[in-house]
Amino acid sequence: MGTHFSRTVAEGLAFMNLIDGRQVEAASGKRIDVMSPSDGKVFASIPASGAEDVDRAVRSARKAFDDGAWSRTPAVERGRCLTRLFHLVEKNGDELAALESRDTGKPIRQGRADVTATMRYYEFYGGAGDKIHGDTIPFLDGYTALTLREPHGVVAGIIPWNYPLQILARVAGAALAMGNTLVVKPAEDASLTAIRIAELALEAGIPEGVFNVITGYGRDAGAALSAHPLVDYVTFTGSPMTGTAIQQAAAINNRGVTMELGGKSPQIVFADADLDAAMPVLVNAIIQNGGQTCSAGSRVLVQREIYEKVATGLAERFAKLVAGPHDADLDLGALINPKQKERVTGLVAAAEEASVEVLARGSVSADAPSGGYYFAPALFGSVDPAKAIAQEEVFGPVLAVTPFEDEVDAVRIANGTEFGLVAGVWTRDGARQHRVAKRVRAGQVFVNGYGAGGGIELPFGGFKKSGHGREKGFEALYDMSATKTIVFNHG
Repeated sequence: MGTHFSRTVAEGLAFMNLIDGRQVEAASGKRIDVMSPSDGKVFASIPASGAEDVDRAVRSARKAFDDGAWSRTPAVERGRCLTRLFHLVEKNGDELAALESRDTGKPIRQGRADVTATMRYYEFYGGAGDKIHGDTIPFLDGYTALTLREPHGVVAGIIPWNYPLQILARVAGAALAMGNTLVVKPAEDASLTAIRIAELALEAGIPEGVFNVITGYGRDAGAALSAHPLVDYVTFTGSPMTGTAIQQAAAINNRGVTMELGGKSPQIVFADADLDAAMPVLVNAIIQNGGQTCSAGSRVLVQREIYEKVATGLAERFAKLVAGPHDADLDLGALINPKQKERVTGLVAAAEEASVEVLARGSVSADAPSGGYYFAPALFGSVDPAKAIAQEEVFGPVLAVTPFEDEVDAVRIANGTEFGLVAGVWTRDGARQHRVAKRVRAGQVFVNGYGAGGGIELPFGGFKKSGHGREKGFEALYDMSATKTIVFNHG
């Protein structure tokens, strides 16, 4: 696992916190077992960090920021470090993909795709940090007014378990490009690649103390990090409930936050849509990562005159889907943990008990280990938009198909949830494309497509319960910095 850091233990891989450029055990000495979702077996362990460890990491980041070794480094030099990190991710791509896949249960090809997107984040932000400029402002005679973009200081990044590599990269890339220092708390279910990336960051020339990673439970390490008085900004991806708790904790210190809190994203299929192009995308948008994707296309809204054709086509595809171990590289892998499997199973059972029509179920491979957290994909049809299965974020391979009458009805149903993260619109009518894209309440709208291979350049974030603030693209650099106004009175 690399040349600079040891993980030698009697059983499994022992990962450590990385604070101030050094491997550090939790102050308590306690550890958390890491289980592979594919078989439920322990293969590694991580520190069970608490408030004392958080304080140590934050103070390390605070010192690194105040000393100016990173914040006062020219933006072009910071960018070169991130570009070196891009190359190191590329060089270690096979290792990272295998580790991500085993840690999260996703098929190995998805792990490789995540590495590709991760590389692009560090490449993009390696070249973007010195492109953010201030302004001069017309003002009173005898004055010159200008603005600068300055880093917040210490940024806390609380990272979820579904895309650890990618989401860490979109946080770290933007935060570091703008001169912030960073303390990352990855989810206890998937921490391993975050630690590895922080190690590679040191190798890329990012100074000690700038990029720190601590592992542990959210109730211990996450809560302490979001409430720490020396943290200047908090970014979080996860559930609305946890996001609310983090915002409340940050509010104690009047700190800013970026929140990405999930979705119930619709894909709207009009009667004139190119169904040959749409059908595989409609399926992949819910099957990718086992449906454990904030932007998953978990609702398909179909104009009534083609409803039966689309429903039949989706059912044929769903019936052929197979879940299995990450290294079998099937259509989808396991869910992340037993709790998530129980939740998805419960929501599907509730829909069935409510007499929602089941159009098709996929299967679990006969070769899948009995201890894995597998769930056969489920397709529901003629779903009432008010039903829970069409309102709640299932976060699993579960698709709800709902008919609509016309454009007005489609927009009404699409906007009829508490979320507003992503949407898809399928139609050949150019005027309708523009009308619907503008009327759907979502942070991203894709027309005749869905998703964009990570979409690194595309601002990402939601409306309503899906959160606020924007990640990715240049917008993330604005979120990761603050405007300073300077006024000169020169007479």
